[in-house]
Amino acid sequence: MSNCILNTVAQQSLYESAAKPWRLSIAPMLDVSDRHARFFYRLLAPKALLYTEMVTTGALVYGDVARHLQFNQEEHPVALQLGGSERKDLVHSAKLGAAWSYDEINLNCGCPSERVQKGAFGACLMAESELVADCLKAMQDAVSIPVTVKHRLGLDYSEDYGFVRDFVGTLIQKSATRVFIVHARNAVLKGLSPKDNRDIPPLRYQWVAQLKQDFPEARFILNGGLSEVAQMFEQAQRFEGIMVGRAAWHEPYRIGEISRLLWPDIDHPDTDSLIQSMYDYAVRQHAAGVPLRFVFKPILGLFNGQKGAKLWRRTLSDASLLKKADPNLLLKTYAEFKKHSSFFAQT
Repeated sequence: MSNCILNTVAQQSLYESAAKPWRLSIAPMLDVSDRHARFFYRLLAPKALLYTEMVTTGALVYGDVARHLQFNQEEHPVALQLGGSERKDLVHSAKLGAAWSYDEINLNCGCPSERVQKGAFGACLMAESELVADCLKAMQDAVSIPVTVKHRLGLDYSEDYGFVRDFVGTLIQKSATRVFIVHARNAVLKGLSPKDNRDIPPLRYQWVAQLKQDFPEARFILNGGLSEVAQMFEQAQRFEGIMVGRAAWHEPYRIGEISRLLWPDIDHPDTDSLIQSMYDYAVRQHAAGVPLRFVFKPILGLFNGQKGAKLWRRTLSDASLLKKADPNLLLKTYAEFKKHSSFFAQT
């Protein structure tokens, strides 16, 4: 039996033993998905798979490894997303991720930013499927945890389904990759900002469904445009899982709502317990020298759309209050919020 087939069997075994970890994933978001945000998302969704923000191989080869890879043990299962295109550097970085006890390594083939393009990785890698397959196989040979890929449907304004079909087909044929997280839009490499790339290229869920049909041996996780809980739940039944991004950042309470629908038999914290856990975490982080603004940042949108939400956001982001470095600010703000809103009674 060839090494490629053996590797594929081994990776498939890892996927099968992982108890559907991709049913709900929280996306890798630059400047958002740090370890404090991931701790918060874990409270909201006890079974979700959490992704780091993209970490470039250069940051791990030449930078402070601990700063980039440190995470809270409560975050498990947690995946490390890598950005890079040099085989040797990706292997080195994947080995570091495994040594730091990450549960999965994910290769970014979807980011459209110009900074990433200058490094010859991200979405532009979709034009080099042979290189991507080689890098994925090398990482799969080097580590004993799942190695997955996140990608778009195509580049610029192409409307050719065959492009993404051939990209996925090459990776399946020449590596052990069997989990594909698909942002169901094209990546426009010139003329659109990363923000615009999340909204302007049209969504094509039907193309992801076609990939699922064309490659029944693989798992396809849907990403892109998932903002309403009913929509999330519907698509989670259609695919092997969903990945939620900006909704987790702007309206994080939706993560708790979809988690309750997907896992109705497990305990989820009520709002009082959630705030108490974040307070306890803030105390620990403050004692470790972490500024409270980093701890409070992920929870600013927790009550968006509710009466009193503006007070909540304004108080917990007030520089003069944060300068006092008192974790009790969270409890005091929550007590004041409850005077203005009935949200806590709804959870």
